Amino acid sequence: MDDTLATPRAPDVDDLEDLFENAPCGYASALPNGRISKVNRTLSTWLGHPSGLIVGRRFLDLLNIAGKVYYETHFAPLLRMQGFFNEVALDLVRADGTTLPVLINAVVRRDEAGEIRFIRITVFNASDRRRYEREMLEARRSAERATAALRDLNATLEARVADRARALEQAWRLSPDLLAIADRQGTFLAVNAAWKALLGWEVSDLVGQSFVGFTHPDDLDATQAALDRILKAPMVAPYEYRLKHADGTYRRFSWTGVFEDGQVYATGRNTTVEHEQAAALSRAEEALRQSQKLEAVGQLTGGVAHDFNNLLTIIRSSVDFLRRPDLPEERRARYMDAVSDTVDRAAKLTSQLLAFARRQALRPEVFDVGDRLRSIADMLDTVTGTRIRVITEIPDMPCFVKADVSQFETALVNMAVNARDAMEGEGTLTLRLEDTGNLPTIRGHAAASGQFASIALTDTGAGIAPDQIGRIFEPFFTTKEVGKGTGLGLSQVFGFAKQSGGDIEVESEPGRGTTFKLYLPMIVAVAPDRPVPALGAETFPTGGGQSVLVVEDNVEVGRFATQILEDIGYRTSWAANAEEALEKLGSDGAGFDVVFSDVVMPGMGGIELAKTLQRLMPDLPVLLTSGYSHVLAQDGLHGFELLHKPYSADQLGRILGKVVPQRRE
Repeated sequence: MDDTLATPRAPDVDDLEDLFENAPCGYASALPNGRISKVNRTLSTWLGHPSGLIVGRRFLDLLNIAGKVYYETHFAPLLRMQGFFNEVALDLVRADGTTLPVLINAVVRRDEAGEIRFIRITVFNASDRRRYEREMLEARRSAERATAALRDLNATLEARVADRARALEQAWRLSPDLLAIADRQGTFLAVNAAWKALLGWEVSDLVGQSFVGFTHPDDLDATQAALDRILKAPMVAPYEYRLKHADGTYRRFSWTGVFEDGQVYATGRNTTVEHEQAAALSRAEEALRQSQKLEAVGQLTGGVAHDFNNLLTIIRSSVDFLRRPDLPEERRARYMDAVSDTVDRAAKLTSQLLAFARRQALRPEVFDVGDRLRSIADMLDTVTGTRIRVITEIPDMPCFVKADVSQFETALVNMAVNARDAMEGEGTLTLRLEDTGNLPTIRGHAAASGQFASIALTDTGAGIAPDQIGRIFEPFFTTKEVGKGTGLGLSQVFGFAKQSGGDIEVESEPGRGTTFKLYLPMIVAVAPDRPVPALGAETFPTGGGQSVLVVEDNVEVGRFATQILEDIGYRTSWAANAEEALEKLGSDGAGFDVVFSDVVMPGMGGIELAKTLQRLMPDLPVLLTSGYSHVLAQDGLHGFELLHKPYSADQLGRILGKVVPQRRE
């Protein structure tokens, strides 16, 4: 094989033609008159025309309007003058009407005589370049716009910062609240002018000083604790404490604050006026309550005087007739019964008044409300009459409360009678027992937590006018006609409910009936207290010569009590006070079988005497008596028997018959 290199073959016409046709750029030849004489395949493909449609056309015809103008004014004249033209940017028009951005190089070929033979035109596709130039131009314009916007923003921000600084300075200077900046130890670093206006301190008096020196001593520990909390989390709920005024007095301020960048920023609102206004409002409300109390006392006094005058009229008239020696026995018995009945009515009246005032001595015991309602429903049928239907809605589960059973039943009867009168003797009365949970807010009184039983009595009567609902529990207030109601029934219910730890609520709409809800606190399920068996003796009780020490500071009552006791068979001794009674009893009771003592006495009272005897002589029975005692109403009976005033000889004899044998046995 010949190792010598072969001589390169000179390109022939076909090779040159192929190179011309398929070159990556467009080629065209134009005659001196500007008409195209030859064009390669690349350019015809770009333009979307076959070569035959391009040949014979002027190169000018391939340009858009702007290109035509440039061709006529610049390209053609310069090309003739200098014989070439490098990278002229023009737009060629395609067959579909779109334009093709190109770069054109042109060279003029001349003959020996210097005449133009043809013009060689080279066309480069400038689409990518044009796009790149547009993108670069747009990027440059965007950058210019961004730079301008940033410049404007900086100017705006500077103006806003300056405005904000001026606003903060104005707010700091003109704020009506105390503003302060302090370190974490509570030392003031800056304060505003409000400190001077509200507390009289100059800025120089405060900066560099600790808050401790300006805080009320009683508030210091709590305020230090509040500062410690601010260091951990912003104070959202305001904290209030007292700050010293320059005159030595103190003012109240409500503070919020936050700890940032090692400093405490705090603001304090002056609440002194609010507290003063609240105190003034409280005093005004108290004055109003006192005025209302005085009005109620006047109404109560008038009502009591009216009712007692009626009762005393009966008693006095009966006594006058009883003094007549010729009075027939039948009329004498009638007047005696009238006096006895009137005394009972007077005792009931005082009992209702004490119930309203929550000053009665209750005998609370545990009972199932449901069982008690079932047993009293039949009685309510009798009280309300045959034309009123009584419905009970009582759950099967037991519901235990601890209250005075007698007062509870009296309250139900009073509410039932009130409902009967509202229905004018015809309608439906519904008793409903529910476990309501917490005691709701009633008449502005705060709600109470715990379990409460709700005993509701709903009638279908005429209802209560809205302007009267707030007064129905007032003593002697009644909407009934004269002579048909004392106005004390609902007062007794109100007093019983409040003294038992509950309340009573009323809901009414004129024409649609009324619902009274009695709330009593429930207790855990226990065995109900056993009722005390009633005394079976029907005969008048008498004693058997037992010795009774009567302790009574009122001379008339003491004499009357000893006389009654002697008349029913007891031996008596009378002491005017507790100290004298202890002296007579000595260390062992001195042969007395029972002590019968009043509760309210000067010096040592009856309950204190009873407790002393219970400690010194546990086997000596003590019987207490009282018409009213706040000690009994508040603290109860302490396990001692109580006889309410006024009492009869029969009542005294019966209770002594129950008490005295306890020792004799």
